[in-house]
Amino acid sequence: MENASKALIIAGAILLAILIISLGILIYNQASGIVTNNSMSEVDIQTFNNKFTQYGGDQRGTSVRALIQQVQSSNAVPENASRKVELDSTGVDSLGEVDTGALYSVTYTMSTSGANNGLVNKITITKK
Repeated sequence: MENASKALIIAGAILLAILIISLGILIYNQASGIVTNNSMSEVDIQTFNNKFTQYGGDQRGTSVRALIQQVQSSNAVPENASRKVELDSTGVDSLGEVDTGALYSVTYTMSTSGANNGLVNKITITKK
């Protein structure tokens, strides 16, 4: 009888140890999920990029004006402080200098590293 009670105590201790280890693994997985969720999802990246990539290629001045306004609006949002889009323009220093009838070439580059990996970080506008 004494051996049976010791066996039950040992079995209970083993089950309790397994329960504690499982609980620790569960808490760790939940905490690591929170840490990795700080980055943007693929949908968020596409949504952010689509605001700018739709203007890629040869564009008329009216589209270039809309693009410049979109960049300025995006950069003004406090949540986008870490993902500002640089506007590099040749012959166009301000919105008022965009000739609405002229043709412009718009190219964009995306970040390849860091927290903003995959996001548009620079737009180049060149008057044709």
